[in-house]
Amino acid sequence: MTASRKELVKFCEDYLRVKDFEDHCVNGLQVEGAEQVRKIITGVSLSRKLIEAAVRRDAQMLMVHHGLFESQVKKPPRLTGYLKDRMKLLMAHDLNLCGFHLPLDAHPEIGNNISLCRWLGVGKDRKKYDIGFIGELKRPMLFNDFVGLVNRKLGVKAYALNSGPAKVKKVGIVSGGASSWFPGAVAAGADTYLCGEIQEPVVRMAEELKANYISAGHYNTEKLGIRNLGELVARKFKVEVEFVDIPCEI
Repeated sequence: MTASRKELVKFCEDYLRVKDFEDHCVNGLQVEGAEQVRKIITGVSLSRKLIEAAVRRDAQMLMVHHGLFESQVKKPPRLTGYLKDRMKLLMAHDLNLCGFHLPLDAHPEIGNNISLCRWLGVGKDRKKYDIGFIGELKRPMLFNDFVGLVNRKLGVKAYALNSGPAKVKKVGIVSGGASSWFPGAVAAGADTYLCGEIQEPVVRMAEELKANYISAGHYNTEKLGIRNLGELVARKFKVEVEFVDIPCEI
């Protein structure tokens, strides 16, 4: 089975409600390739390795969470160095590139943050917190046990600051680089905050706020959304979709 590029992109844009977001990248089609798509490769972050994997698998579309950002491609475009090499490879093989950033973090059904909540049992009285969520664990857990659950579910060794209650009850979750939102989550009632990165000021901040902090890796907190989107597209359009993992601990 094949599907048209236009129909695939429109479905994803509409489903993820990309027009509702102000983002520092284009959400949707970023590089135009073949009009008909038989196979899609999904992945977290655009890289030469991921493009080469798509080429080996004879794909016509790459769909990623981290695609091209304004910080990489200025106006007018500056396609030099590693970016030039990536674009050259994409265009040589007529590969479409689609990127979905904040809309995929925030989506209430398949997004990164709702998926993390489900995996970690953050479901009771769950409320939106920007693009993430704050909610209570179904059953309170000792902090070390909760960190262990995070490590098992995400396949990581999280960096954890045990500066708050010994028992985790209410958790704030925002995937990726969201350390600056830690104080707001605590102010909203979270005793523990999980995101993908940590900045130096957070160490003392956690002590002073008397709250726990878990950094589980930017890449590994943002694998679920793009996998979910790929599975949804595969079911709807009857095309082959394969997630390619390019491991990254950061």
